[in-house]
Amino acid sequence: MSTLTHELPSSAVNAKLIALLSSSAIIFGILLSGFVIEEPAPYELYMAALIGVWALFGLHISRPVVPLLILLVSMNIGGMIAMTQMADLSWTPLYLAVSLFLAFTAVFFASVLERKPDLYRLIFLAYVTTAVFTSILGIAGYFRLFPGAEIFTKYERAAGAFQDPNVFGPFLVLPGIYLFYRLLTGPVQRMPFLAIPLLIVVGGIFLSFSRGAWGLFGVAVILLTGLVFLENTSGRFRLRVVIMTIAALVLLVVAMLVVLQIPGVSEMLTTRARLAQDYDSARLGRFARYGIGFMLALEKPFGIGALVFGKIYGEDTHNIWLKTLMDYGWLGFVSYLTLTIWTIAAGFRLLLRNRPWQPYVLCAYVVYVGHIGLGSVIDIDHWRHFYLLLGLVWGGIALEYRYQRGLIALAEPVPTQPSRRQSVGPAVPSGQETQFAVRSVSLLSLAPAN
Repeated sequence: MSTLTHELPSSAVNAKLIALLSSSAIIFGILLSGFVIEEPAPYELYMAALIGVWALFGLHISRPVVPLLILLVSMNIGGMIAMTQMADLSWTPLYLAVSLFLAFTAVFFASVLERKPDLYRLIFLAYVTTAVFTSILGIAGYFRLFPGAEIFTKYERAAGAFQDPNVFGPFLVLPGIYLFYRLLTGPVQRMPFLAIPLLIVVGGIFLSFSRGAWGLFGVAVILLTGLVFLENTSGRFRLRVVIMTIAALVLLVVAMLVVLQIPGVSEMLTTRARLAQDYDSARLGRFARYGIGFMLALEKPFGIGALVFGKIYGEDTHNIWLKTLMDYGWLGFVSYLTLTIWTIAAGFRLLLRNRPWQPYVLCAYVVYVGHIGLGSVIDIDHWRHFYLLLGLVWGGIALEYRYQRGLIALAEPVPTQPSRRQSVGPAVPSGQETQFAVRSVSLLSLAPAN
């Protein structure tokens, strides 16, 4: 091994070292995303430095990523225009700076994934790791498993290393969906190793008592199961999906019956399970403020400025569409709406295509779509993981653009066993052109190796 190493040119060794350092830097950033107890969080400080360093040493924003950049920047320009309507700026400049920074994180992830598709697997593994760890903190806090564990709860709900259980719960959905996908498509002998972290993450989602997180996870599971079922034409695989779905439902019912026996859980579940809370349907509750806000938007095309709505009516908008109208004006609203439609339409075209990165884009896409629906009842404007979702989907969009124009090519999957249909697809070589043989393969054949 040492002889071979000495024979390698120094440029190749340096390239490998740089690739290792850059991958490690991104993984560390993802690991930090699960810890947002105080703001600015370590994630923001670290990612701001990382993006700055990357920009100095070769961050390339390609043509297919430019629309993402333009729409996010124009949205924030709308916020700057809305700021001119404010008598007292207060914390608004800082708020808009954070908005712009989060926009750049989405562009950053999309750009680096376009150049290094193998980072998809590393990002998802890091995300699962931090999700499991913060879920354990939330579960331990809820059940007071050690002295001082209550700091990982908020309003008697699990919050993990987050300030708000309503952000903690949705943060866990993507790793939960990815683990569920691996459970559906992976070998049977690996199921116990996937089931344990999945149960921990789902436990964190449940104990957050976030109705939005519950609905988000449920919708994402349904979308993912349906797409995987439709894509694969194997009757045996479809039967497996049906059986696993029934088993999951039975397990869910049993788990609910057990959990309801825990003191305090039943009462909290009954309270949180109601579709409309008192603060939703009150005279100036959430739903009433929607109507007031949309009427106000007709009178104020430039918006009223970030965070002003909450000062006037006592509560924030709790609706991303109204949020963009109030905080970013009509320009911000149109930019966000265009970005949403573009992402959903362009991402949908990737869902059933045979690509090595497709399973990751599929998981990110169904969770992104769920977040768009969730945004109708809660403000997701400054959710860090939402911008990561955008970057993951747009990274796939950019990769497909490059592939369709012959800028990258894929190696033909090599079957692991000649007698079986399924095979494991190799990762896309970074910066290397390989010959692609046209061949019809299953989505599962391109899933990451276990």
